[in-house]
Amino acid sequence: MGTGASQVQLSLTACLIGLALGQIVVGPISDAQGRRKPLIIGTSLFALASVFCALAPNITVLIIARFLQGFTAAAGVVLSRAVVRDVFSGREMTKFFSLLMVINAVAPVVAPMLGGVILAIPSASWETIFYALALIGVLIVAIVAARLKETLPPENRIPSSIGSSVKTMGSLLKDRSFIGYALVVGFVHGGSFAYVSGTPFVYQQIYGVSPQVFSILFGINGVAIITGSFIIGRFGGIVSEKKLLQAAVTIAAASTFILLIMTIIKGPLASLVILIFIYMTTMGMIITSTFTLGMAKQGGRAGSASAVLGMLPSLLGAAFTPLSGIAGATAVPMGATLFGTSLIGLIAFFTLVRKDSEEED
Repeated sequence: MGTGASQVQLSLTACLIGLALGQIVVGPISDAQGRRKPLIIGTSLFALASVFCALAPNITVLIIARFLQGFTAAAGVVLSRAVVRDVFSGREMTKFFSLLMVINAVAPVVAPMLGGVILAIPSASWETIFYALALIGVLIVAIVAARLKETLPPENRIPSSIGSSVKTMGSLLKDRSFIGYALVVGFVHGGSFAYVSGTPFVYQQIYGVSPQVFSILFGINGVAIITGSFIIGRFGGIVSEKKLLQAAVTIAAASTFILLIMTIIKGPLASLVILIFIYMTTMGMIITSTFTLGMAKQGGRAGSASAVLGMLPSLLGAAFTPLSGIAGATAVPMGATLFGTSLIGLIAFFTLVRKDSEEED
């Protein structure tokens, strides 16, 4: 397309921004219209947006198409969680959210491998990736249409209007513990995008690992997220989920602080790998527990609540993604971003979630 890497990277940022904004739109709509119809429409539009990406004649059109792709993909992200909240409660909701987070952890690990397999086909090109995504969208629409029944009864729906949507969002923003959960997952999960964008450079350019070794190291951290989600799903009924979340945000801040020191002194690669593994394990715990706790009392406004909880990581992730490379050939920006966002998450927990719980007691 005759453009530079930074503009191509902007297409990813546009997709993340679309993903964030789409959730804010789809969530309230689903609270009024139910889950099934918006999910079918949104995923159908995702398939069309993917074809639009493949047909893009220049980078400007591709960036716009990627924004639309993220915006429409938001339906699957936000409504899958809302459906879980509609159907399950208590311990069962915790277990199902844990399963959902495991799938979310596996997908980013499997996706690049699947992309590599597709591109290994002699006749394949980058456009083939988007056609494959369009096909996946069509398959999801078919499965939802055939198997998913409506999970939000009409009597539990919120009237559809801009005013009612604003009112619902306003009530969520007044819920201090909910905002605490949203800020915790928003900053800690959003900050992890700096790891996603930073480790290819840090591992391969600074520490000189091969692409094959990098793939293994990246895949290991997918296992870390799965492990964290499993811990919440397995022990959530034995130990208070709030205590598990407190332990997770504390360990995340401590491990990233040590990671920052290692990046400053250029410590051994093994130290970075171990610390990031610990951090990503807490990530799995934080994502699962904040969604479980944050969605527990939402009822008919689960779509809007899911939108807020999902929007912040995507929006903040779009902002944090470029930070890893701002200082050139050093890993310090990545370490500083991970520690800074983890620290904000820790502060949000103790000033909003923990304090609100103490006042209730």
